Amino acid sequence: MPVRPAEHGSLAADWEPRGEADCRVRTIMDRVGDKWSVAVVTELTAGPRRFSELKRALPGINQRMLTSTLRVLERDGLVTRTVYPQVPPRVDYELTDLGRTLLDTVTSLLAWAERNADGIDEARRRYDARG
Repeated sequence: MPVRPAEHGSLAADWEPRGEADCRVRTIMDRVGDKWSVAVVTELTAGPRRFSELKRALPGINQRMLTSTLRVLERDGLVTRTVYPQVPPRVDYELTDLGRTLLDTVTSLLAWAERNADGIDEARRRYDARG
């Protein structure tokens, strides 16, 4: 089946890069839409967490990926990192006000995935069965 071009005014057409502003939006979407960023933001909804707590709460993430994800989220202003001067050092991560603005979107996305998981699994089985 041939792929039809996106119609003017459709979401796909609106996401075609047309300039610097669109590239900035695309990089933000790449960041906040990746699985580990969504998982970290979701985990931080309950409040501040230490690195080790986040690592335990996110099965499958390794230390390097968690460190990288937290750094990018901090750089983007979505997470704050607070270092407490004690021995051993204690570091907490928490959503910023800007990071909390993502919660409705992330919650909606997760709810959509849960509602549609069975249908997506079935579509995958049908697709894979075609050979």
